[in-house]
Amino acid sequence: MGDVAYPAPPNGSGMKTAILVGAIVALLGANVYMYLQLDRVKTDVAKLRESMLTEITNLRETSSVTSQTAKRHLESLKEDLENTRRQANSMATAAKTEALKHAETLAAQIEAEQKKQQEQVASQLSQVRQSADTQIAAVNTDVSGVKSQLGTTQAELQKTVADLKRVTGDLGVQSGYIATNGKEIAALKRLGERNIVEFNLAKSKQPQRVGDISLTLKKADPKHNKYTIDVLADDKLTEKKDRTVNEPVQFYVAKGGRLPYEIVVNQVGKDKIVGYLSTPKDQVARN
Repeated sequence: MGDVAYPAPPNGSGMKTAILVGAIVALLGANVYMYLQLDRVKTDVAKLRESMLTEITNLRETSSVTSQTAKRHLESLKEDLENTRRQANSMATAAKTEALKHAETLAAQIEAEQKKQQEQVASQLSQVRQSADTQIAAVNTDVSGVKSQLGTTQAELQKTVADLKRVTGDLGVQSGYIATNGKEIAALKRLGERNIVEFNLAKSKQPQRVGDISLTLKKADPKHNKYTIDVLADDKLTEKKDRTVNEPVQFYVAKGGRLPYEIVVNQVGKDKIVGYLSTPKDQVARN
């Protein structure tokens, strides 16, 4: 076999040249890429700037419109406030005028009412004076009549008292005045010298309370004006037999002192008697 011929290996300077060329090509490619990228960025920045300018313009327009709207609204509010103030002042003036007019009306009414009341009071006072004068005159007349009647009554009382008698009772003690009828009994009461208790006693087996004693009618004889009674006083029973009309029937009780109690019968009927019990005014127990 023959020998094969191989190309000779490049020398050192050729290798460097190749590498340099390759680097230059790569740098050029990079510059082109960078240029393209820069151009795209410029385009995007321009678009962005244009968009921002448009947005700013829109914002300015919107802001202007909003500002004008707000200004118009504020002016409207100011105008409404001014109108409201004018209306309020007008209403206040009208209300003040109306209040003054109402006050004047009330004052006039009050004055008229006071005048009316004063006239009524004056009229009533006049009527009261007239009525008082009439009543005083009537009272004076009544007083005169009472005085006259009192004088007559006192005269009648004195006459009645003068007609009363003092007699001796069944115990031998002189009694006080003895009344024989209702008129004289009333005179005894007015004199007030003794306590007078009237009674109307019917015949009965049961005693009847008269004052602070008890009486039982046992017998009544209207033909002879006599009667018989039992007297219960201080738990002691005493019979008063066949006593006559207007006779003082006397008996003592512990609290009567030295003055006796007296029973005076003015009427004797069928099974009944009518009279009164006379007791001392100041009752003091006997020693």
